[in-house]
Amino acid sequence: MIDAAKTMEKLAALRHLAQEPVQEIRRHSSILLVSHVDADGLTAAAIMCRALERQGIDYKPLFFRQLDEAALNQIADQGSDLVVFTDLGSGMIKEICERGIRAVVTDHHKPAVCEARPLAHINPHLVGADGATQLSGSGTAFLLASALDPDGNQDLSALAIVGAVGDLQDNASGHLLGLNRYILEIGAKAGALSFSRDVKLFGRQTRPVYKMLEYSQDPYFPGLSGNEDACIAFLKEVGIRLSGEKWRRWIDLDQEEKARIVTALLKKGLRSGVDNARLERLIGEVYILLAEREGTELRDASEYSTLLNATARYGHADVGLQVCMGDREKALQEAQKLLGEHRQNLVNGLRLVATSGITALKNIQYFDAGDAILDTIVGIVAGMSFQMADRTRPILAFASTPSGDLKVSARGTQDLVRSGLDLADALSHSAHAVGGVGGGHNVAAGATIPPAAKQEFLELMDSAVGKQLCR
Repeated sequence: MIDAAKTMEKLAALRHLAQEPVQEIRRHSSILLVSHVDADGLTAAAIMCRALERQGIDYKPLFFRQLDEAALNQIADQGSDLVVFTDLGSGMIKEICERGIRAVVTDHHKPAVCEARPLAHINPHLVGADGATQLSGSGTAFLLASALDPDGNQDLSALAIVGAVGDLQDNASGHLLGLNRYILEIGAKAGALSFSRDVKLFGRQTRPVYKMLEYSQDPYFPGLSGNEDACIAFLKEVGIRLSGEKWRRWIDLDQEEKARIVTALLKKGLRSGVDNARLERLIGEVYILLAEREGTELRDASEYSTLLNATARYGHADVGLQVCMGDREKALQEAQKLLGEHRQNLVNGLRLVATSGITALKNIQYFDAGDAILDTIVGIVAGMSFQMADRTRPILAFASTPSGDLKVSARGTQDLVRSGLDLADALSHSAHAVGGVGGGHNVAAGATIPPAAKQEFLELMDSAVGKQLCR
């Protein structure tokens, strides 16, 4: 009850912050909307686009990989009277204000410490909530949309949940919690969402069951993960019919068949030495968008978020935004095509890491993809690479950017976070020390640094992480 009371206090404080810019927004006929190129950023942008549309306010969306000096210059050059930032901005408040940009910032990343203040700043960290697990960027945008119309925007909660899942906010506990829980309950009451306990393996709606097992990474099942033939044989041994007119998906199985598979997976995992903590991640809470057609990527929040990542991270944020805004024809078809290419790129990325290897330092490990992996997806590859890496050290991945800078993506585990890891803090300070910028969350963060500073940056990160983990 104490935790629930504290959550409601934080919610009330955030709702107060969200109420502050409402009149300012309403008096504008057109607004520039700036967001981030990932699933959370796309859903956050779509929530605000819908909310503005319903208020009769025109908008122009702009998407950025990272909010840096060049991006801020481009935003300032637009000459907009009001800019709404979603899923970014909190780390650049000082720079935003110095350029005279009249801004409303809705974000969930750790804010930079500064005295400058925009027109409004809505961020869970400002009220003592964790932006990595308790509220996503799309969730923060939803609070602003709710302030604009408390009764008319409840359906937008579905997009906020997609964004939270895309930001992996349910990974630590197996379900959404904190302020995300409040939004989930709104969506359920509005008939936009349902949630229940099920396997957390990716592809419940669209993948054949054997493919769902083959691509399982968390938990990773030795002898099954990555081995198609072994997965087919495993399911046959359990007595599962794999196909009829088409390959059967998880949603095509009855409850007895699902229970048999789960029981067999848990037994196999234990025999293979998979620890209980990892096996517990097999079952968790899943989120279904009730307005979407069953058997499509849009029905399941996890698959929906992956589809969106496949658009925005390849320079097609406009396609992802149109899907979020309801286009189920041309935009969805293009997004599905991009998704197929995205999956192949991830497979190629993992092969590259397996071939080139991961270099271990005292407290961190890293790989340098150069230009062989896109800088927009190298963080995803880094997270997936834990299947072949040391889980006692966070992974850093380097990739070249089109501008000639070096992109750094860092990923940790929840076990490391519980031991004191804070990648956002380590990357921010280390990047700044070498003339770059960085930030993010405790378990996942990113930075951009000069290529020549790579070695110095690695030494700073190794030292910073060592201090955090008391090694």
